[in-house]
Amino acid sequence: MTTYESDLLQLLNERGYVHQMTDAAGLDALAARQVVPGYIGFDATAPSLHVGSLVQIMMLRRLQQAGHKPIVLMGGGTTRIGDPTGRDESRKMLTDQTIAENIAGIRTVFEKLLTFGDGPTDAVMVNNNDWLGKLGYIELLQEVGTHFTVNRMLTFDSVRLRLDREQPMTFLEFNYMILQGYDFRYLAKEMDVRLQMGGSDQWGNIVNGMELGRRMDGTELFGLTTPLLTTADGAKMGKTAAGAVWLNEEQLPAYDFWQFWRNTDDRDVGRFLKLFTDLPLEEIARLEALEGSEINQAKVVLANEVTKLVRGDDAASSARATAEQTFAGGGMGEDLPTLDIPAEGMRIGAALTALGFTASNGEAKRKIAEGAVKLDDAAIADPGYLIEAPAEGAELRLSLGKKRHAALRKG
Repeated sequence: MTTYESDLLQLLNERGYVHQMTDAAGLDALAARQVVPGYIGFDATAPSLHVGSLVQIMMLRRLQQAGHKPIVLMGGGTTRIGDPTGRDESRKMLTDQTIAENIAGIRTVFEKLLTFGDGPTDAVMVNNNDWLGKLGYIELLQEVGTHFTVNRMLTFDSVRLRLDREQPMTFLEFNYMILQGYDFRYLAKEMDVRLQMGGSDQWGNIVNGMELGRRMDGTELFGLTTPLLTTADGAKMGKTAAGAVWLNEEQLPAYDFWQFWRNTDDRDVGRFLKLFTDLPLEEIARLEALEGSEINQAKVVLANEVTKLVRGDDAASSARATAEQTFAGGGMGEDLPTLDIPAEGMRIGAALTALGFTASNGEAKRKIAEGAVKLDDAAIADPGYLIEAPAEGAELRLSLGKKRHAALRKG
């Protein structure tokens, strides 16, 4: 493994965050001699980020742990346009009020993972609408637009993918990369930011911003990207059949968040412990060396540690206690997902889908046919089975496989 002089690159490298760097030697030397302000941008398209963004948030945490200054850039301005990267279609337009509410919700997660303040290595959150919103369009085109060529922009994956699939890309979206490049130049000029980090799909946008800063101000800037994060079976990180795995409690209960990590593929445990926890590497090496059923111990540690970081100690303890009651003792657990059954009852397939255990009633029927569905530990073979409402104060336990359980109550 490559060794570095700076604590920053050594930490990022040994924990598996590094995919590409624009000038590794230059960034290493800079980080070894001074505090480096670095940023990652996040658009505010929802009231919470999901697990797919957690590796980026953890990179900012690592930046701070290594003695540098994390800048959280919220895209209050660029969210009004929509990043075309990795998308086949345009995003719906959001109001300024919705964007502001989304930023407030997203900030709560960052406050758990970063230390904010006025010190040299304290994190700060900025909103690019503060400067993008003040730019006159003609002035922007005159000052910045001349540094971008359409030829180069058409080679970007975010543009080429949409064109290859004959999906429309609006001129508004086409401008996104210009504004993102301007963000880097602005932050470098106003806050002495020298480093932009992001996922591998952001490489072209990051390089664009570096080149803009060099051409307009002669500033030496750096870029670093993480590998594309997928699970061992090739699935995109943070997506499940039931939908996105949200970081905020309001969008996803702590038990479901904990259970997502507990269900990690055996092959991903060591990698996820390095990326998403603060456990020492020696302890991680011990955990990922466990074999057979013992690897489940490492998964519980992973679930506990990530839930503690993102949701807090109480949420992690409560989620684990619910899991232990559910799996070990056959109990119900306070944090178990619940579903109210109306007086007229509910078909079992509809209950599975309402809980998010299956994406559709068709998938529910397939699971029932496979023998994967149980009601109070009794297998259900009839896809039209009607669940009757439990008595007042009583509960039924609905299970899909060995890992997904819910409490059914009278509606």
